[in-house]
Amino acid sequence: MPTRATSSSPVTHVSITRADRERQALTQTKDCVIEETPVALVYNDVSHVVLLATPDNALHDLALGFGLSEGILLNTDELLDCECVVEEKGILMEMRVSNRAFEALKGRRRALAGRTGCGLCGIESLNHVIQNVPKIHTTMSALSCESIFNAIRENTNHQVLRQQTGATHSAAWFNAEGQLLFLREDVGRHNALDKLIGAMATARATHAGGFCFISSRASFEMVQKAAMQGIAVLVAASAPTATAIRLAEAAGVCLIGFARENKLVIYTSKHCIRF
Repeated sequence: MPTRATSSSPVTHVSITRADRERQALTQTKDCVIEETPVALVYNDVSHVVLLATPDNALHDLALGFGLSEGILLNTDELLDCECVVEEKGILMEMRVSNRAFEALKGRRRALAGRTGCGLCGIESLNHVIQNVPKIHTTMSALSCESIFNAIRENTNHQVLRQQTGATHSAAWFNAEGQLLFLREDVGRHNALDKLIGAMATARATHAGGFCFISSRASFEMVQKAAMQGIAVLVAASAPTATAIRLAEAAGVCLIGFARENKLVIYTSKHCIRF
């Protein structure tokens, strides 16, 4: 049985048997598998949500990014303190937030149970599903397709945990020339994006003039998180949903799907992309 990882050990080594059809052989060997651990986000001693996340050294980014992308925190300064507490059953991210943020959080009255494939489990009503997202007005020059194609190749080269385990998603930020500035990985696609948002917020990095690449499909929640942070261009490796396209259109987000190293599909704000 694999040994449970600590908060700084996202990968576990296990014994496996590989079957080789060509050689007609079974081989005993070792392999790396990704960890997923319950991570409780606790605000002013009140547990708000439990996520299943990769227990790496970016859990502070996850906590901050979740707060920002969910509209709990209006800015980085509203997170006054954050402590990672490792317990037998999981990890507590114990946060102190401003009085304004905590009052707003209590008003939402959400009790979530996050999953790696679903970010909506436990929401109390349909009114909480789609938030009011700000309309993005950008004056940035059109991005070249070549920059995006290069970025996809760079993203693949820098996904360390995926190279080890084959089991993580990534969210990365590139400048207009396709140069990688930030990248975060997690077993959950929502968590990876929240980690990226948190990392950029901590670095006081701007969302202007670049684009976000996610190694997953583009659900409406991924578009919503991006729009809440003023991300004008969201590039996804896989398909968007119809709801995601409508939300991107309404929010002014340029949404791109099926992005590969030599082709992509532009769904909204087509003027933002050029060859």
